[in-house]
Amino acid sequence: MKMFVCSVCGHIEFNEAPNRCPVCGVPAEKFTEKTDALKKPADPRNLTEGDKKHIPVINVVKTCGFIPGGECVDVHIKVGEIIHVMEEKHYIVWLDFYIDRKFAGRVHFTPGAVNPATAFHLKVKAGTLSVIENCNIHGNWMTETNL
Repeated sequence: MKMFVCSVCGHIEFNEAPNRCPVCGVPAEKFTEKTDALKKPADPRNLTEGDKKHIPVINVVKTCGFIPGGECVDVHIKVGEIIHVMEEKHYIVWLDFYIDRKFAGRVHFTPGAVNPATAFHLKVKAGTLSVIENCNIHGNWMTETNL
């Protein structure tokens, strides 16, 4: 899988660089192909404490509790099986969301002000949801699930 990273905002695109970054709007020339854009656990079957603090955890709730009429699927995301710290020197900067590897949105976090968790109300009811988190010290980590 090819990954292209925006040199301005850190957004990751899959397969090819976009004409314009969907997050910050810079042109494709600001993207660089990086095979190591995402961190991975050394042993996915035996996660370290660090892995457990960085891999996003996704909870898909098929019945939306916020948008009336059953028009969406609730998705709750928290950063880490062990909740990641949100300190001035070490925190989660943002979460990017993708449906079938196409960018859907970004949530920014402020250290000390919030927990590294959020919810999305998706219009789609099927596909693969990918979530990439950015830790200011330990880089980008991704998890995926089927809706």
